[in-house]
Parts: sequence; C-alpha cells; structure tokens
Amino acid sequence: MRLRLLALLSVLVLLAAACGDGDDETTETGDETTETTEEATETTAAEDTAEESTEDTAEEGDAAAADGDLIVGVSWNNYNEERWAKSDEPAIQAALEAAGATYISSDAGSSAEQQLTDVENLIAQGANALIILAQDGTAILPAVQSALDEGVPVVSYDRLIEDPGTLYVTFDNIDVGRKQAEVIYGLVPEGNYVIIKGNQADANADFLRSGMEEIIGDAVTAGDITIVGETYTDNWDPALAQTQMEQFLTQANNEVDAVLSQNDGMATGVVAALEAQGLAGQVPVSGQDGDAAALNRVALGSQSVSVWKDARELGTAAGEAAVALAGGTALADIPGVVQFDSPGGNSMTSILLEPIPITQDNLQVVLDAEWIDEATLCQDVPSGSVAACP
Repeated sequence: MRLRLLALLSVLVLLAAACGDGDDETTETGDETTETTEEATETTAAEDTAEESTEDTAEEGDAAAADGDLIVGVSWNNYNEERWAKSDEPAIQAALEAAGATYISSDAGSSAEQQLTDVENLIAQGANALIILAQDGTAILPAVQSALDEGVPVVSYDRLIEDPGTLYVTFDNIDVGRKQAEVIYGLVPEGNYVIIKGNQADANADFLRSGMEEIIGDAVTAGDITIVGETYTDNWDPALAQTQMEQFLTQANNEVDAVLSQNDGMATGVVAALEAQGLAGQVPVSGQDGDAAALNRVALGSQSVSVWKDARELGTAAGEAAVALAGGTALADIPGVVQFDSPGGNSMTSILLEPIPITQDNLQVVLDAEWIDEATLCQDVPSGSVAACP
C-alpha cells in the first residue's frame, strides 16, 4: 500500500513539473513575440521618420528657393572688354541682390580650358544656377552638360552655347550686323570693303557676318562692292585687329573705302591703322557695344557707328532669368522667351533684346540714358560740330 502511494506521488510530481515547463515555454515565446513586435514597430517608426526627414529637407530646399536663398555663379571668359566690368556685371549683381540671391564669379582669362575648371568650381561652391559668357561655345559644352545633369540651370550669356537645355540671353546679333552694314553701306554704296570679324570660336562673329551679308550681299554680287580683306580676330583683340588692318591697307595700296569692324574694341585698332596712313575720318568704320572711346570717336567722326547694346538690360535679364530657373521655373515659362534656330540645328529658348545704332545724329540717346557723360563723349570734339556737343 505504501509503495503504491509513493508511486502515485511520484507520478503527480512529474505531471506538475511537466505542466510547469510548458507554462515557462509559452511565457518565453510570448515575450519573444512581444519583443519582435516592438522592434518592428520601432523600425517602421524609424523609416517613417527618415522619410519625413527627406521630405522636410526637400521642402526646406523649395522654401529656400522661394525665399531667394540662392547662389548664382557667373563664369566670365575675360575682362578685356570694357563693358563686362563696367555695365554687365553690376547689372547682374543688382538683379540678384533684388531677388535676395548671392553672386559668385570667376574669370577664365581668355582660356577655354580654365573656364571648364571655373564652372566645376562654381558648382562646388554651391551655385544653384550658372551664367556663362563662353570663351569657346564648343569647348564649354562638357561643363554645361555636367551642370545640367546635376540639376543646375545654365544661362548662355551673350554668346551662344549649342545646348537646347540652356537659356540663351543676348541681343539680336544678326540685327547688330545688319545695322552696322546699313550705316556703312548708306555712306559707301560702292568701293573696297574690309571686314574685321571677331573670334572664330564665338558664334556671334558669324551671326554678325550674316546680318552684314543681308545688306551688302547683292552689291558684292553685282560687283559694286569688292571685299579686299576679311578675317577672324582671335579673342576680338584690338591689337591684332590693328595689325590685320595694316596688312590689308598695304595689300590694297591704301585703297580701302569702308571697314566693317564687328565691335568697338577692334574698331580701336582699325582706326589706329587708318590714322597712321592719314585716313582716319575719311574711311567709315563700324563697331558695336557703345564703348566710351568708340562713342567719342563717333562724335569726332573717326568712327561712323557703334551699335549700342545696353548691357544693363542684358545683365538684368540674365540675372532675373537665372533666379527664376534656380527656383524651378521651366525654360518655356521665363518671361519674354522666343525660339531661335541655331546654326547647329538646335531650337534654342532665347531672350533677344533690340540693339540701337548710334551715329552722330542720335548721340543724345546715350547721354539721356546716362550711359556716358557729356565730358567723356565730347572730349576734343569742336564745340557745335555735332548736336550732342554744344
């Protein structure tokens, strides 16, 4: 009897232990499930926080753009031309300042290779948009594409860059050439012409030449006009233009009746070459840009026309467009744009401003615009010889 009782007690103890072990396992499994659920909840929460952080960053970037907290980088090809530092740059800076944007810049010193590096550096400095005055419109293409790939919009300033993803802001340079030739052809409808063109790597040189051709082309074909010299000029260099003009005068035995110089800087060299031969003031010469020295020559009579491109308008238009593009405005939605078919077969979104030819008859225009003061314009000009210099 005692043995049976002990056996029964042993069985009860074993059953109790077994039940206890089962409870422990269930509890542990339950704890693990609870812990896993908590971890999953924490992970989901962390992911949600990360997504919210990314969205917040994007929204902050948009807000910064809306608030004008932008950097616009300007890549200048050089400062050799009077107008860049005098007129274009201040106008760009004023437009950016009005929009609350920051201006940074670089000067390539007439080096196409350096300009590639300059553009990379401007982006590295945080530029949200670029304005590029290209030294070489073809050589700059890789840097432009790189900028566009990084989401940095590009304004092609006054010189064409053959990339339809850029905004081309300039004066109508075909019309500039047309206006130069209209004045010179009006003075010399027959005779020997010299054409001093700008840098071959700059599309503007060919735009200007095509505008000239519209005016003098028929006369050349008819034999009324003979082109006794025509050449490109590296970097639009006045000294080189003078050398080239001297050579053309020698080759033509000084029998040159008119000179179509594509800008005022080169006209400086042309007039110096003519002056050395006693021909200054006798041979009509064209130019463009409204440089102070050129306008003075117009008043004196040694230069017949300077097609004035109010660089203040150009700089303002480029600065405002750069800010708009950096803020997300599409190219087609920039105010005042037109489509321009480029020599490379691209349809370029462009802002084309209208130039004004300045001759002795309308010098008052640049005085009234405060582009130049009377003392500078009329230096050494005989009083009363032109209306603007009483």
